[in-house]
Amino acid sequence: MNEATNRKDLIVMKLLHYFITEKNYSPIILQGAEDEIWLENLNGDYAIVRIVSNYIHNDEQLNFDLFKTQRIVSKIKRKTLTFHMDVLNIYTDLGSNAHLEDINQMDCMFLYDENDLKKYPFIEKYFPDISKKLVFQEDGLQLFMKITNDINQKNKKEAEKAETVFQKKKPWMTYLFISLLVFFYLIPIVFGDNQKFLNDFCLYGPYIREYQEYYRMITGGFLHANLLHLLFNCYALYVLGSQVESFMGKGKYFLIYFFSLLISSLMSITFSDYASIGASGAIFGLMGSLLYFGYHYRIYLGNTLKSQLIPLIVLNLVLGFLLPGIDYFAHIGGLIGGFLITMAVGVRFKSTISEKINGSIITFVFTAFMIYMAFFMVR
Repeated sequence: MNEATNRKDLIVMKLLHYFITEKNYSPIILQGAEDEIWLENLNGDYAIVRIVSNYIHNDEQLNFDLFKTQRIVSKIKRKTLTFHMDVLNIYTDLGSNAHLEDINQMDCMFLYDENDLKKYPFIEKYFPDISKKLVFQEDGLQLFMKITNDINQKNKKEAEKAETVFQKKKPWMTYLFISLLVFFYLIPIVFGDNQKFLNDFCLYGPYIREYQEYYRMITGGFLHANLLHLLFNCYALYVLGSQVESFMGKGKYFLIYFFSLLISSLMSITFSDYASIGASGAIFGLMGSLLYFGYHYRIYLGNTLKSQLIPLIVLNLVLGFLLPGIDYFAHIGGLIGGFLITMAVGVRFKSTISEKINGSIITFVFTAFMIYMAFFMVR
């Protein structure tokens, strides 16, 4: 192994250690990408950091390398549902006929060793601690062992986090909600006065505003017109609720369900003047919650979002507009409510404190606006 190879391997290892252990980047497995390492952190200043160790000897080869990179980035953007993606290219072996200063479509740098970091102001801006973090007390085999061990430990922790989130759990809360739907469906049948029960507890704006029967905004979401209506919503609740409960946890799931139901009811009584029943508003809230969760875990769920969840949401919204007797305003309200409250409570291991604060503020403002619209603007 010659001195140039030793130098490149050393600087690549140090960079990997920094970006993985300090900046929470994760390796991307790409077929056909030789002598280059791709790292992603969709919440970072650079979504992609690419470390290139093969020799780039002139501008023609450099431009082709960047062209190839842009095509791969486009595929990653489609897979992760990301509209904009900043990329940092770090070259460790660049010939004198390759001119990075002529490149403007991506940030690029040539790093012969740590001293070259000073040449690039954007590195100091986004990674102000990188110069210090690339300095190690160890050298030789000890340095290699330390870097390898630190990276392995970091990857192990990230894998444990993902396993914690995606590990299948018993959906006891979902079973409880389904039991309540069945219970409220059977009560009027057993006591023989189904229509009166529906009239007394359905969602109906004029009665809520005039007689302060606010309980209707919750009870209406537990009533169903017939057995087919009940079975359809129970099945949807089982499929979607099981996932939200598993991913978000039982406490957050409980809050998401009832908040979505509340917002769906507020939206319904604001924009429609007829009675409404059914759990579909809350179920749409679960779709909104999964949409927000899936976006944060789109590395894992990007294909599922595109091929299953988003088409499901669009199809149900379209059917709500086309089919008579469906409270599509409740569907829209539930979808928005589920998305917003999930933003407020946060996604485990992904949401930052500032994101949850912003989500809480937006959720509070939207809720206040809907209350104002439902009770003060509509008369």
